[in-house]
Amino acid sequence: MMDAVVISPEDVERTIVSFTRLDQRGDKKAMNKLAQRLQREQPNLLQYAAQVRTEHGDQVGEASVFYATLVWAMFDRGREATLPRLTQDNLKDAETAVTEALSAVDGLADRQVHDRVAPPMVERQPHVYGKLRELIEEDVREAAMTAETAAVIFKPVQVVVEALDAALEGRRPGERQGTIVHEEPKVGRNDPCPCGSGKKYKKCHGAAA
Repeated sequence: MMDAVVISPEDVERTIVSFTRLDQRGDKKAMNKLAQRLQREQPNLLQYAAQVRTEHGDQVGEASVFYATLVWAMFDRGREATLPRLTQDNLKDAETAVTEALSAVDGLADRQVHDRVAPPMVERQPHVYGKLRELIEEDVREAAMTAETAAVIFKPVQVVVEALDAALEGRRPGERQGTIVHEEPKVGRNDPCPCGSGKKYKKCHGAAA
């Protein structure tokens, strides 16, 4: 097992600044490029985050994908090597770990959504968790997102944090950079986008291809 890799507060803030600039500029080309890179490097992460769309609708699915993308960008920033590619097993095991940790927290359901975290998880990535809690609280307070939506997406987002943290530390290694994933099919421009949006690839993550 490798040493723990704690994402620095500087990398967290640089990520937020970068995303804010993209949003303010409305730079669709840059955002599409980022989305395509995420689809190429972390297809399972993207599909995991998007799966809430099936039960809760597009708006909730989009919020989940946005926050998961933000977490990935925090882990990715400043790294010379590509992050390990998460597998479905990585995410399943991370979900089990997060579920068990949260179940050990007394009175969790009575807390505000941004406080529904488990101390052992926060200790591993304190700066990532600190920013996520801040953003969730702000989005709910400013009505950018309902408390119900926040409650749905916050656990999957924590799963992504745990999966990436475990992969980097080697507790549950993902696929190393450069690994060819043969089972990942090439997506045709008229095929459904793998992110789960229901749109054709050419009108979603393939828009800038």
